[in-house]
Amino acid sequence: MIHEQYYKALKKQEKLLKEKNKPNPDFDNGVFTRYRNPVLTADHVPVSWRYDINKSSNPFFIERLGVNAAFNAGAILHEGMYYLCVRVEGTDRKSFFALASSKNGIENFRFQGQPLLWEDTDPSETNVYDMRLVRHEDGYIYGFYCSESKDETAPAYDSVSATAKVGILRTKDLKTFTRLPNLITPARQERNVTLHPEFVQGKYLLYTRPQDGFIETGSGGGIACGFVDDLNDPRIEREILIDERRYHTIYELKNGVGPSPIKTAKGWIHFAHGVRNTASGLRYVLYLFVTDLKDPTKIIARPSGYLLAPFKEERVGDVSNVLFTNGVIVNEKEEVFLYYASSDTRLHVATSTIPILIDYAFNSPQEVYRSRDAVLKRQELIENNLALINKESDKSI
Repeated sequence: MIHEQYYKALKKQEKLLKEKNKPNPDFDNGVFTRYRNPVLTADHVPVSWRYDINKSSNPFFIERLGVNAAFNAGAILHEGMYYLCVRVEGTDRKSFFALASSKNGIENFRFQGQPLLWEDTDPSETNVYDMRLVRHEDGYIYGFYCSESKDETAPAYDSVSATAKVGILRTKDLKTFTRLPNLITPARQERNVTLHPEFVQGKYLLYTRPQDGFIETGSGGGIACGFVDDLNDPRIEREILIDERRYHTIYELKNGVGPSPIKTAKGWIHFAHGVRNTASGLRYVLYLFVTDLKDPTKIIARPSGYLLAPFKEERVGDVSNVLFTNGVIVNEKEEVFLYYASSDTRLHVATSTIPILIDYAFNSPQEVYRSRDAVLKRQELIENNLALINKESDKSI
């Protein structure tokens, strides 16, 4: 017999799923529109994924398999629907992937089927998260994710140290996933890896983030890239640093690529996260850069500062003061849907357009590295504005 509380829980969840998501009037940077509600939270996860609904085996309707968070999602437009490959974290700290879809990409995201499962080819893999989805010109959809394992070289008393590897999945229908071998690179550890959507010089181009340790990048240097001949045997022989960490910037401590880049007439638009240390801990923000159409290893535009940072209640969560993105969708109208998580807890969407992003990338002041140079840029802006104001005032006299 189905527990009567199940129907109450379904009704409550349905009300949440049907909520309209309107633009947030409190935010306006001219580039992105933020929305009032997260698109996914732990409360969006199906009731039947969390509760035993049988009244005889669960008379008190206890949540048997709790969910702590729904966040960092890969994204893809597939058969006219907006799909998210969501990182769902149980109360046991284990993350898994699940697909959710929406007709408009802004609201009414609903989880589909069951959590994803594939052939267990890596017995050391303990945890999985942060999938990047990309449709490649070879005809497949690829998923690149962080495959976490215990660091077997750590002392016996160390139950914390971990190793980050790159797992790879391949599919054509978002239903059946084939597990490919882990990516091999010269770095000790890798995370935040994604695939360029087109062949470059006849090879697969991957964006990477080499690092010495599980958390610290060490000598990793920043965002890199490398070429792979065959994803059935994915090996990068040499990583090329393209976006280095730099002192007193938003990406001073570390940085990493978000989703795979967007192709535009002016270049490939990349979203990335930058991290700096503060007295209250690490602060993650999002920024943008553009690489050359013919040579995607070459950056041709890098606007100064961050594009999006934790805003109001987004600053609070399991890991506070963090924004992270690994999913973006561009539709046939050149509308851009950036899916970002706040504080490792919930998932949001912000929308823009390709023309706006191009304007932001190429017509905004580019990154400078000294306060004096930043002031000169700001003075130039102020003086141009004053000249225009004076000119308009003269006309009205």
